[in-house]
Amino acid sequence: MNSIKLLAIIAVVACTVACNTKAKEVEKPMRPNILFIMSDDHTTQAITAYGGIYDEYAQTPNIDRLAHEGMIMRNVFCTNGICGPSRASIITGKYSHINGYYKNEGGGHFNPDQWTFPEELHNNGYQTAMFGKWHLGSEPRGFDYYKYHEGAGQQGFYWNPVYNQNGETVTEKGYSTNLTTDFALQWLDQASKKDQPFCLLLQFKAPHRNWEPDTKYVDLWEDIEMPYPETYNDNYKGREKTAGDTDMTMDDFNRKDMKLTPPEELSGKELNRWYTFGNKRGDVVYLDQSLTPEQNRNKKYQIYIKDYLACVKSVDDNVGRVLNYLDKHGLAENTIVIYTSDQGFYLGEHGWFDKRFMYEESLRMPFLIRYPKLIKAGSENTDIITNIDFAPTIIDAAGIVKPDDVQGNSFLPNLTGNKADNWQTSMYYHYYEFPFWHHVQPHYGIRTDRYKLIHFYYNVDVWEFYDLQNDPHELNNLIDTPEYASLIDSLKNQLEEKRELYKNGKSLEELRAITDKDFGSIVGH
Repeated sequence: MNSIKLLAIIAVVACTVACNTKAKEVEKPMRPNILFIMSDDHTTQAITAYGGIYDEYAQTPNIDRLAHEGMIMRNVFCTNGICGPSRASIITGKYSHINGYYKNEGGGHFNPDQWTFPEELHNNGYQTAMFGKWHLGSEPRGFDYYKYHEGAGQQGFYWNPVYNQNGETVTEKGYSTNLTTDFALQWLDQASKKDQPFCLLLQFKAPHRNWEPDTKYVDLWEDIEMPYPETYNDNYKGREKTAGDTDMTMDDFNRKDMKLTPPEELSGKELNRWYTFGNKRGDVVYLDQSLTPEQNRNKKYQIYIKDYLACVKSVDDNVGRVLNYLDKHGLAENTIVIYTSDQGFYLGEHGWFDKRFMYEESLRMPFLIRYPKLIKAGSENTDIITNIDFAPTIIDAAGIVKPDDVQGNSFLPNLTGNKADNWQTSMYYHYYEFPFWHHVQPHYGIRTDRYKLIHFYYNVDVWEFYDLQNDPHELNNLIDTPEYASLIDSLKNQLEEKRELYKNGKSLEELRAITDKDFGSIVGH
C-alpha cells in the first residue's frame, strides 16, 4: 500500500472517530432547568387536583396542569410545620435540630454557611435566582440574583411590598403575587438565553395571613356561603389538653384578619394595637353585636375562607403565567417544574386556621411535579416523602451526588414508578414553638401509611394515637385502647429509632430548653 492510500485511510478513520465523538457529545443529555415554585400556607384542600369541598367555587386550573401533565404526590409531609423551619429543611435536606432553625418566634437567623441545594447547583454551573418570600433572617447565598420580601419579619406585604434586591432595599408598587412573578420572568428572559441551565426559586407570600386578595378578587364570592368542613364543630373530646387548648380557632382572628376599618384618629402604636386586638387570649372580635356567638364565628369563617381562596386564585393565575412562558420560549420539555408549599393549613377543619400540629391538614404538603423527559403525564405517587427529601432529589436530577451529612434521600426513581431501594415506610415530625404563636404544645411523632403516634411534652405529657384508615379526620385518640396496645408499643420503639437515626435523641428537658431559648430577632408567624 502506497503512502497516499495509507494517509487517505487514516484520514477517513480519524474523521469517523471525530464525527462519532461529536455525535455522542450532541446526544449527551442536557441538564434540566429547575423551576421550584413554593407558596406559603397553601394546603391541599385548596387545590382542585387534590379534591375538596371548595372545588365547585375555587378551581386552580394552572396548578392542576402540573398534575395532568406530570405527577401529583399524595403523601408528602413537612418535618416541622411552620414557615421558616420548613424552608430551612427544604433547602438543606436536614431536620431543624441539624440546620439549627427550630421556630419562627425567636427563631434567629439561618446559618448561611451551611450547605444548600441552590448553592450546590450554582457551584456546578447553574444560573440561580430567588424571588419572593425567604423568611430565614440571613442574606441568601448561592444565588446570582435575589429579590426577597422585607418588612414584618421578612413576611413582607401584599400591597406595595418592600424587597431586598441583592442587598438593596426597594419598594415596588402593586400586588406582591403579580410583582414577584414579573421579576422572575424578567430574570428568565436573560437566563434562558445563556448556554447553561437555570434554577429559579419563585416563592409567593400568598396565601399567608392576613389574606389580602388582589382588588379584582376581593368580592369574588360575595353572594356565596362557602361550605363548612366536616370537623368544623370539633369538640376535642379525648384531646382536651392538645387540640382543645389552642389560640387558632375562629375566636382568635384579629381585627386586621377580619378587614375591619379602624377609627380615623388612630395612628402608630395605637393603630397597631387596634388591629391586633384578638391575638390575646380572651379578646374576641365581634363583627356585629346583634349576632349570637355561633353566628359571629360562622361569619368570621366566611370572611377568612373567601379571602384565603381569593389569594390562592392569584397564585394560580401567576403559576399559569410562568407555565405559559415556558411553553412560549420552548423551555417546557427540559424544565423540571415543582409546585409546593412550606406546609399545609387548616381551612376551618377542627374549627381552626393556621398549621403547626402533626394532624393531617397541616402535616401534608402539596407537591406536583412535571418533567416530560422522565415523568409520565397524569401519574401519581403515594410513597411517604418529606421536605428533607426535596434537596437531594433536585440535585440528583442535575447529576450531583448529595453530601453525606444531608439527611434526606432522593426520590427521583420514585417519579418513574421504580421506588428507590429501601424507601422509607414512615416519617418523623417535630414541632418546637410555644406558647406564642397560637399556643400549640411542642410535640414529635411518627406517621406510617396507616397509623400516627404523637407525643406532646412541653408542660403536658400526652400521647395520641390514630388509625387513619378508620379515622381519617383524627377525632378518636385511641392511645388507651387495649386492642392497639401492642401496635402502640411497636410504634413507640420505631419512633425512638427514628429519633436516633436523625440524631435527635435529646431528653425532654433538653427539648424544652430549645422551646424556651430565644435564638434571635426574626419574627413572623
